Order: sequence, then C-alpha cells, then structure tokens
Amino acid sequence: MIDFSKIPSPCFVMEEAKLRENLRLIQSVKERAGVEIILAFKAFALWKSFPIIKEYVRHSTASSVAEARLAYEEMGSPAHTYAPAYTDYDFPLFLKYSSHITFNSLSQFERFYPQVKAFERVVECGVRINPEFSVVETDLYNPSAPGSRLGVTAARIGERIPEGITGLHMHNLCENNSHDLEKTLTVVEERFGHLFGQVQWLNLGGGHLMTHQEYDVDHLVSVLTSLKQRYPHLEVILEPGSAFAWETGVLVSSVADIVENGGVKTAMLNVSFACHMPDCLEMPYKPRVRGAYHVPVPGKFTYRLGGNSCLSGDFMGDWSFDEPLKVGDRIVFEDMMHYTTVKTTMFNGVSHPSIGLWTEDGRFKLYREFGYEDYKHRMS
Repeated sequence: MIDFSKIPSPCFVMEEAKLRENLRLIQSVKERAGVEIILAFKAFALWKSFPIIKEYVRHSTASSVAEARLAYEEMGSPAHTYAPAYTDYDFPLFLKYSSHITFNSLSQFERFYPQVKAFERVVECGVRINPEFSVVETDLYNPSAPGSRLGVTAARIGERIPEGITGLHMHNLCENNSHDLEKTLTVVEERFGHLFGQVQWLNLGGGHLMTHQEYDVDHLVSVLTSLKQRYPHLEVILEPGSAFAWETGVLVSSVADIVENGGVKTAMLNVSFACHMPDCLEMPYKPRVRGAYHVPVPGKFTYRLGGNSCLSGDFMGDWSFDEPLKVGDRIVFEDMMHYTTVKTTMFNGVSHPSIGLWTEDGRFKLYREFGYEDYKHRMS
C-alpha cells in the first residue's frame, strides 16, 4: 500500500508489486500458448521501469523512430515496428532500430523494400491487413471503420503475397476480451487464411486486456493454442500495451481551491484532465477516485473536479465524498499508467506531474520531476 505522505504532488506513481503481478500473468500466457508477447510503447513507455519488464519480456513494438530507438537502447533489442507511413528521411532510422517492419500499404512496401534488401542485416517485412471487421464500438479507436486508412484489404492483396513479405499484422482490438479475439480471428482466417501458408509470422496486434480481473485467460490460451495447431509453422505474436500497466499506478493530486457557481461546487486541482489525463476527455471516460463515490450520493459531499488549465472544459464530475474537501486534500486517480503518461501535454505550461515508483519493499523512487526548462525547450 502506497504511503501518500511520502509522495510529492502532483505525481504519477507506479506500484512495482502490481506491475510484477501483471508481468507474471503475461509471461504465463506466453509460455502456455507458445506465442511471443511484446510490449507496445504507445500505451506504456516508462523506460526506467524496463529493467523490471525485461525480467519477463524482452521485446517491444514501436510506431515511430523515437519509440524504435527507445526499444533499441533501453529494452536492448530492436523493435517490431509499424507506422502508418514511412518517409525517405526516417526509413533508414527505422531500419537501424528494427527487427521487423510492417507496412501499412503495398505501395509503401514496394517503395522501401529495396532499402531492406540492401541493409546490413536481415529485417523481416510484414504488411498490415484490414479484415473489414471490428468489435470496437468507438469509431475513434476502430481501425476497420469504413474508409479506414489503416491496413490492406483482402481484395487488394489477392491470392499471393508479394515476394519479400514474411508476415501479416492485424490490430483490430482495443482493451477487448478473448472472445472478441476469437470472433476477429474467424473473419481474418476467412479472408486471409489462404495467405497464411505463404508467411512465417502472424502479429495479432494489441488490445488484449488479459490482466483485467474479468478476462478469461484460459480461453485466450485455448484460442491461441488452437491457432498454433492449425498453422504450426507460424510464429504468433501479441503486442498488448494496456495489459502491461493495467491497474499498476495512480495519479496523485491535491486540492488547490474550492469554487462554487450556480450550486455546483468544484474542487480545483493541481493537475489537468486536458494535460495529464487526456483520454478522460477524448474517449471519454470517468476515472475512479480513491475513497470517493463514482456517482453523486444524496447526503454526501459532492464535487466536480476541475483541472488547472484555462480550457473551459477541463473538468469532470461528479464524485461524492464522506467528508467535505478542503485545500491540501489529496485526490488520487486510479489506474493512470497506461495511455496516460504517454499522452500528456504541456498546454498552458501547466506543471507536469513527477513520475516515480513505489517499490515492493515500501520505498518511493523518484524517476523524474519536471520544471520550467522542460516546458521552455519543448516550445523552442
């Protein structure tokens, strides 16, 4: 249990014990199913925690040169890379830092494959497929929405994979369960199964939320084992992001003021939804607050929580508390590791929360704190 008296405010705090619990589960799925599971940086990239992660998982996936370089330098292995589009400027860098490069289109593959063939070491090439099917309900996160710019349809590929492509890559899930994967695989096999014998690996992308308490891990293992039995020559790869950091940490904030307007009380915080928790407004979703009721409760003390940027909509509500809030009280947002630290901004020059680790032996280890120079150099 975190001792919040030892934590600066504001601060993202990851719990080592919970991270290791997730990593042990992920490692067990990898071993039981005989698949490769790698970390997706787009959801979680706190590289100072990589020494812990590398005890369980050795590889990662990247979608930019910066992520690929981080994999190469801090994970100690070249990345499995996919980007929606490569350029003449950045492709040589992708080659340097990658073991696998997946192309979003056949035209991109044809354009850059000569560089791959001429490179000093082997880099595997793949193509992203679009099965034109998805269980994702929010269009913002649905890569198979009509007219999607992501992936190649079966009709465009035809009966043969171009020479030089050794793998297929799909990414059609978003924090989904194993039954959603099973439904998606059924469609993928119907539309692309005739190509499986022509490739060596199949990347099932991310969105496999296997560390969620309601996730049916045994069913996932069964689905993956069955796939491996049908196609024993294929190396099967999963690249979840959220599953690694799910429920592993919090964002600690403090009440800076209480304001009231039209009967609405707002607790003004020293953090921002817009700057530090953008998915809350983007998805949107309402985060859990430790010790608070998720919905207004009659007879309790109810507040909106307001961010400290000047964006009018930088607030969410409402939460109820057993006691009235006062300046200096800690407000702890739950589950703030995945898709949070990677998406923060410095809008308004709002102070970025510190980042740290609560160790298994009950110590706080500060990873990083931020100041004026970080904002200044970001803006130059």
